[in-house]
Amino acid sequence: MRNLMIAGNWKMNKTYEEGVVLAQGLADALTGKEFKGVDVVVCPPTVDLKGVSEVIDQAQAPFALGAQNVYWEESGAFTGETAPSMLTAVNATYCIIGHSERRGYFGETDEDINKKAKALMAHDIVPISCCGEPLEVREAGKHVEFVVDQIKKDTEGLDLSDPSKYVIAYEPIWAIGTGKTATADDAQEVCCAIRETLAEIFGKETADKVRVLYGGSAKPGNIAELVAKPDVDGALVGGASLKADSFSEMVLNAAATL
Repeated sequence: MRNLMIAGNWKMNKTYEEGVVLAQGLADALTGKEFKGVDVVVCPPTVDLKGVSEVIDQAQAPFALGAQNVYWEESGAFTGETAPSMLTAVNATYCIIGHSERRGYFGETDEDINKKAKALMAHDIVPISCCGEPLEVREAGKHVEFVVDQIKKDTEGLDLSDPSKYVIAYEPIWAIGTGKTATADDAQEVCCAIRETLAEIFGKETADKVRVLYGGSAKPGNIAELVAKPDVDGALVGGASLKADSFSEMVLNAAATL
């Protein structure tokens, strides 16, 4: 049985102080609540990681820390980048890679994402590897083919001997930050295709243990319907993760389906 996961991507929001306040608010909102079977992750901007890490430690907060990006080299002349060991040093145990905004605005490729996944896993950091199609691909009916191709390239050569150490997030680009949401059936169609592709590559037993999340305007009101689908194991949440009340409500609503 796969645990659900609700992961919050704060994107480029919250100063250091604001991040500490949000993390503390989330800790207060979730502490003492029952959400067994749901893993919770928050992914603040890089400059907020240390502050949020300290909140998690001091408040014994019931969520894990994730980063939003990483570089695949250990160190060197890579101005502006963050090495996996730097994430480990602030107790980050997850990291988002391949988000459509990184692909679209910064030109990241599937090859880049594959390198990042391998670097993270070598440091025992769990990648949350994103995939998803733009609107024109969806409208052409090529969305499943498009995402499957991404999965094949992003997972090439990965060691998934521990499937719990790798997470995929399906995020249809046309639904990110637009208020548009894929239906639960839309999400299930692609998440199922992702799992079938993983089964072809790594075997069914492994594929059945990899968590596949949905992202794209997920919110408290639709999370229960989404996670009720057999191949949707939670959500990578954007806007709704920026307020402690809405994000904690999502966690509890997901847990209520178990």
